[in-house]
Amino acid sequence: MDFETSLRRAIKSGKVIFGQNETKNSVESGNSKMVIIAGNCPEEFRNYLSEKDIFVYKSNDSSFQLGKTSGNPFMVSALSIEDAGESDILTLKKE
Repeated sequence: MDFETSLRRAIKSGKVIFGQNETKNSVESGNSKMVIIAGNCPEEFRNYLSEKDIFVYKSNDSSFQLGKTSGNPFMVSALSIEDAGESDILTLKKE
């Protein structure tokens, strides 16, 4: 599985929430199926996620690169996959 291709496909065909605050809301509401964080995601937010029963994929990309990969003109340190759509990104949970 190619992470970048799978992420783009999830963004295009599913429902992906961007940003720490929105991701936190998604996790709290139970809508999040998985969270992806950038390699330089703030430790405070990583600690928050570690206390939750949610799969977190830690990308090696910086927030700048994760934003670029997701097609956004801004940095993205965290995002929530609520619906993977036609993407196979949720298979990361099995790796």
